[in-house]
Amino acid sequence: MENVWLLAALWLGLALVATLLSIWFRISTALSEIVVGTVAQLIIGALIGSGALGAKASWVSFLAGTGAIVLTFLAGAELDPTVFARKWKEAVTVGLVGFFGPFLGAAAVAYYVLHWDLMASWLAGVALSTTSVAVVYAVMLETGFNETDFGKGILAACFVNDLGTVIALGLIFSPFTLKTVIFIVIAIAVFAILPFLTPWFFRKYGGRVSELEAKYLLLLLFGMGGLATWAGSEAVLPAYIIGMVLAGTVGKDHQLIRRLRTLTFGLLTPFYFIRAGSLVSVPDIVRAPLVFLILLATKMTAKLVPLVPTVRSFNYIGHDGLYYSLMMSTGLTFGTIASLFGLQHHVITQAQYSFLVATVIGTAIVPTAIANAYFSPKHLLTKKQESLSPEREIFGEEDVQEMS
Repeated sequence: MENVWLLAALWLGLALVATLLSIWFRISTALSEIVVGTVAQLIIGALIGSGALGAKASWVSFLAGTGAIVLTFLAGAELDPTVFARKWKEAVTVGLVGFFGPFLGAAAVAYYVLHWDLMASWLAGVALSTTSVAVVYAVMLETGFNETDFGKGILAACFVNDLGTVIALGLIFSPFTLKTVIFIVIAIAVFAILPFLTPWFFRKYGGRVSELEAKYLLLLLFGMGGLATWAGSEAVLPAYIIGMVLAGTVGKDHQLIRRLRTLTFGLLTPFYFIRAGSLVSVPDIVRAPLVFLILLATKMTAKLVPLVPTVRSFNYIGHDGLYYSLMMSTGLTFGTIASLFGLQHHVITQAQYSFLVATVIGTAIVPTAIANAYFSPKHLLTKKQESLSPEREIFGEEDVQEMS
């Protein structure tokens, strides 16, 4: 489709359908957008052509990538520094267990059971080792757990888990070069300066209709993301760390966070989640469904078996521990990034890529749906948090009263 505006209307129409489905079936909007993307690609591809949805168009990729970056930044900004300092042992332990279980388990199954070659097997281990910050944060925000120590602890563990994934991808597949050194040095300097520069800059020039704060943050995210990509890393990694180091300043500015959420969930993340769903090649899965089922079972088992006792060791019992473990079993952002990296660098084939992406998307849907349907620890929410409507989650109580 050459008409950009009609294509954009199609994507936002799909986003609207996904939102309505999430309301009707009481599921996360992120999950409904993934499913809608997969179904839309299948139907539209069969009727018009595989490229009709335009998932590989440069502007769609840009909006989707921006959505992943800003959403990851917001997740990092939700990490309360005091909570992270208090729960660092929990976050590190749960995060590392959540990484090593599926990393080693999926690599072994891919090599010994599916008979993939060695490097493709390691790539499978990396892709399936992740916990999706994007999915977890979206669910935490919709349920209200992002405001609790419980939810903030899960997000902290997600960060440690995905940090392990990024390091593994870099050590195994990306050579350590001078570019890597330059990126690390610049990143450390920027992360050290931001907590002091940002509050001063916002106090002096912020609070205007021109939304200087948003432009400043997007400049940081794009700049550090571009530098990370240049160095062979991934743009979402510095976004998460920037969010973390600014959690004590930007994270406390509720009006700014609400405005960023409106931009992110209203425009950007639908492109990210719908595009993620559209990347699945359903014909490849149908031709060999057993491979998909083996990988999905491996990821879920290798995550949950070590995670459940580990999480319970930190006094999360009953539904609390199961919900925590299931949310840590999700995957999407770094899993699709690692799979795409493998495809572009000829580490895996197109069919292997489809199986991995389908598995990653499956792990975004299955554990999240089970967790929210059967194990949601609503007793951890205050009555005010539990009764928040979707518009109050995004805009806040005061804004809703003004709009009404």
